[in-house]
Amino acid sequence: MLTVSVSVAAGVAAITSALPEWHFNRVEVALAVVFLLMLGNLRGIRESGRMFSLPTYFFVVSLLVLIAVGAWRMLTGTVEPVGAIDPITPAGEPLTLFLLLTAFSNGCTAMTGVEAVSNGVPAFKHPEAKNASATMLMMAILSIAMFIGITLLARAYQVVPSTLETVVSQIARGVFGGRGTAYLLVQGATMLILVLAANTAYADFPRLASILARDRYLPRQLMNQGDRLAFSNGIIGLSAFAGLLLVLYGGDTHALIPLYMIGVFVSFTLSQAGMVARWRRLRGPGWKTSAAVNGFGAVVTGIVLVVVAITKAHEGAWIILVLIPVHVCFFRVTKRHYDIVASQLSLETWTDTLPRRTHTVIVPISGVHRAVVQAIEYARALSVDVRAVYVNMEPTLAEHLQRDWDRWGQGVALVVLDSPYRSLMEPLLAYIEQVEAERPGGFVTVVLPEFVPAKWWHHVFHNQRALLIKGALLFRPHVAVTSVPFHLWH
Repeated sequence: MLTVSVSVAAGVAAITSALPEWHFNRVEVALAVVFLLMLGNLRGIRESGRMFSLPTYFFVVSLLVLIAVGAWRMLTGTVEPVGAIDPITPAGEPLTLFLLLTAFSNGCTAMTGVEAVSNGVPAFKHPEAKNASATMLMMAILSIAMFIGITLLARAYQVVPSTLETVVSQIARGVFGGRGTAYLLVQGATMLILVLAANTAYADFPRLASILARDRYLPRQLMNQGDRLAFSNGIIGLSAFAGLLLVLYGGDTHALIPLYMIGVFVSFTLSQAGMVARWRRLRGPGWKTSAAVNGFGAVVTGIVLVVVAITKAHEGAWIILVLIPVHVCFFRVTKRHYDIVASQLSLETWTDTLPRRTHTVIVPISGVHRAVVQAIEYARALSVDVRAVYVNMEPTLAEHLQRDWDRWGQGVALVVLDSPYRSLMEPLLAYIEQVEAERPGGFVTVVLPEFVPAKWWHHVFHNQRALLIKGALLFRPHVAVTSVPFHLWH
């Protein structure tokens, strides 16, 4: 969720840097991008190597061209400082070890995303591990080269952070001498690669959620696949929560990054520590070297996690520190619920094999009409013991109903229940309890005549008594409720 919100917010920042008049509508633009990503994934978009490689190559080439042109201008002495729009004035701090660790921790966010290669190793061509390693190495080289290049250009062009324009936008504006075609290509490439980064979450989160749901740690609905074989509920939930984060934090990348960093480095630290435990358990060839590498990684990422948690807590990162244990508790509560349900549904210890020998069918009616007659016919097909029940709130109406029942009731007994307080549910529920007491161990089925209007908005013209009765009987054991629909044709 944080990957989607941060990536989309950063992509929108690239757009609003090129089009400053859109800055105050960045939340709306970000929500529109999330909505389009959701629709695309619900329709069954899948990661295609060729299709998804184009924005990647476009971004890499545009950034390398930007760095190359900027380096040429530095060598020829034609660099002119750019003037930042609405710059952020940094507060001076003494240079301490903790400040260096903070700078290191902030810089580590540039390396997030490389884990996507390890997540997708099975998708590589044979030999998978070798090709994935080569890809990881190429990513490291490109990332470091671009990171150093952008840093040097930012220093040369005297770029400072701004609330209205990104650093890359300021550098591109300075290198290419304004907001021309080359500048717009850089901004477009940045926006596309960030939206692509957001889409990786749509490929992974719904699948991960379905695995957790299969293991009973999340609601089973997250296992459901839509007509395009996509995990629709996971996609919709991911979009909804990412959109909520964008609204709460005003689509501001700098406000969302602290939340993102905590989640990322918790995952990094746990995965590295987990690999150490795995090497110690398997003890294969060279396991000590592998364990040392992963142990070093766990220590480094753990230090980053602690520093980020301390320095970014007041910026909103405390929310993630609270949500992670809340998530763990929710997973455990969900697992416990499903385990209890499974134990109660199990047939292993079930000994109640005595058949229920009686079946009483109750048909609540409000008058005599076609829907009631149809429900009575259905009820007679279920049992010989059928009772129509009318809750009497108007004595004059009860006399008229009795005359009609003698003609149309098909010989079914009519039970009239008095209701001095004009309550429908209390007399009906009391009568059902009476029937259960008369015939203990028997089935009781309540058959409800129910109108089905021709148009959905016609429901507002009818009372919802059938729905109220269903709700009242839902939690009563040994009582079944059946609706007999009567379809109105106009």
